[in-house]
Amino acid sequence: MSSSDDKVLVWDWPVRVMHWGLVVAVFGAWLTRELEGDWFAWHVRCGYAVIVIAVVRLVWGVVGTRYARFVNFVRGPKAVLADLRALSKCDADGSVGHTPAGAWMIVALLGMLLAQGLTGLFSNDQVYQTGPLFGYVTGEMSDRLTTLHKQIFDVLWIAILIHVLAAFFYLFVKRRNLIVPMFSGKKSHNDVPAGEEIHASRGVVAIAIAVVVIAALVVLIQTAPEAFLFGF
Repeated sequence: MSSSDDKVLVWDWPVRVMHWGLVVAVFGAWLTRELEGDWFAWHVRCGYAVIVIAVVRLVWGVVGTRYARFVNFVRGPKAVLADLRALSKCDADGSVGHTPAGAWMIVALLGMLLAQGLTGLFSNDQVYQTGPLFGYVTGEMSDRLTTLHKQIFDVLWIAILIHVLAAFFYLFVKRRNLIVPMFSGKKSHNDVPAGEEIHASRGVVAIAIAVVVIAALVVLIQTAPEAFLFGF
């Protein structure tokens, strides 16, 4: 027997782990730059986590489960505008996964997170700390990437704030809880058309992708030229 309280799976566990993993990694990266003392090593580790998760999520957006794939939630300008016009209405918008506007926010966030992590690999603090790939670039190029690293961070926090506010807007205004399903992975079967739920997370595939990305990053870092900051 079924009831209106029955739940069906929409978000696979790799998507959920990557979502909250990015939350922890980004917060950790910010915190380790704000705390007093030498937290740079942990800042770098958080940066590694951001890069790995962002890359795996981008790959998962191509080969993952139904609602993880970009092709199933990224829409054109007309759909986005219609979605934004519907924000004032309290009725459901019919989106099982990401809304059209929310989809582009996800893409933008992933792009900024990846850019933030990659620029950090080549950056420096103009004193004695350098990113692990500093040796691949000149000091001048590192300075430019360091500036870009800081600029992306400022824009990233604005995007994150908008993302969080949107989730609470849907919760309190449109009466749609987008937060709990990102923990449980499940939504009411009334919100998911029959037969359109997912039945497995394909976690082994996601883990295999993560292992390959981690291995590639480790090799890149271990084979990087030794860094000599400003010639010293």
